[in-house]
Amino acid sequence: MSRLKGTERPYDIVLFGATGFVGRLTAEYLAAHAPEELRWAVAGRDEARLERLRESLPGKGAEVGVLRADVADPASVRALAEQARVVASTVGPYVRYGEELVAACAEAGTDYLDLTGEPEFVDLMYVRHDARARETGARLVHACGFDSVPHDLGAYFTVKQLPEGVPLTVDSYVTADATFSGGTFASALGQFARGRQMAAAARDRRRHEPRLMGRRATTPAGAPRFAGEVGAWALPLPTIDPQIVRRSAKALDRYGPDFRYRHYAAVRRLPVAVGGVAAVAALFAAAQVPAARRWLSGRLRPGEGPSAEKRARSWFSVRFVGEGGGRRVFTEVAGGDPGYGETAKMFAEAALSLAFDELPPTAGQVTTAVAMGDALIGRLTRAGITFRVAATR
Repeated sequence: MSRLKGTERPYDIVLFGATGFVGRLTAEYLAAHAPEELRWAVAGRDEARLERLRESLPGKGAEVGVLRADVADPASVRALAEQARVVASTVGPYVRYGEELVAACAEAGTDYLDLTGEPEFVDLMYVRHDARARETGARLVHACGFDSVPHDLGAYFTVKQLPEGVPLTVDSYVTADATFSGGTFASALGQFARGRQMAAAARDRRRHEPRLMGRRATTPAGAPRFAGEVGAWALPLPTIDPQIVRRSAKALDRYGPDFRYRHYAAVRRLPVAVGGVAAVAALFAAAQVPAARRWLSGRLRPGEGPSAEKRARSWFSVRFVGEGGGRRVFTEVAGGDPGYGETAKMFAEAALSLAFDELPPTAGQVTTAVAMGDALIGRLTRAGITFRVAATR
């Protein structure tokens, strides 16, 4: 929808938070890979840093616009939304800094995407801004990085290999070798400390969300187990990804009349699996104590992240096992550094897809599978992220 509207706006894409760690990687990706006709700008609160970023960009970086906007200044955020067809935000933790921009985009009919992995934020934005976005035609697409593109599009890709109109199950198994940044660490600590608020936001969403009639989509947590189908210990992952997959399944009839999705980390060695569970439990407990949370926050600050050398060695693989209608299929989504190099690629390609691709006529809060689906899979495949069918039975 927005691809055809707002063509009088000066920019196709505005990247907000461009001087942060992932923001800079996304800006560099766009400068190196965007089509010639793209009109885009970088935005944030420090104009001098934005100018330095623009000067460092390859190719036609000098033609990139610079916009000053600060979430503490709502008028500047509204002005940003009104100048773009698509706004891509890397400014988190989103539950603290994200709502002004979502509200402005919903009001202006501007497509919005972000990198949040915060369920509370996504639920709050649905309750507060989905209805207005549907009225203006804005698409609000959260979780457009490693959370949750490989999982959402991977489940969608797997479902398309299975028969239609029958109950389907999909299990995913994530393995990765990577390091996270200060911003990701801060967001995780914030979520661990806000369990009550997260639960309240989820309840409020359920009160506002229409019920799914005649179909069912569930995402049970499952239990730790040895998964013979992938030859590893499967540990339930408490991330936003299952919620995103469930919303795709609720929105798209292709997932069948009864769809179930489970989400695991795959760990080869039992001692490593036990240690991982203990580490997450310890971090969760520490996040409940303000002094401990402040101390942990100081260990890795927002804006910091792994070196280029470390990112070059990093990788991820998400393997899916889908079943239904007497058929079993094994698929995989795989790529390089999941948190940063590939996240910047996924994020940039999602923004380009919203700006330029022929897409289904959706509006309001939607997922990547619902908003972009096959178009984004095609873009990511051409960009070097693998979507493949490994085996069928």
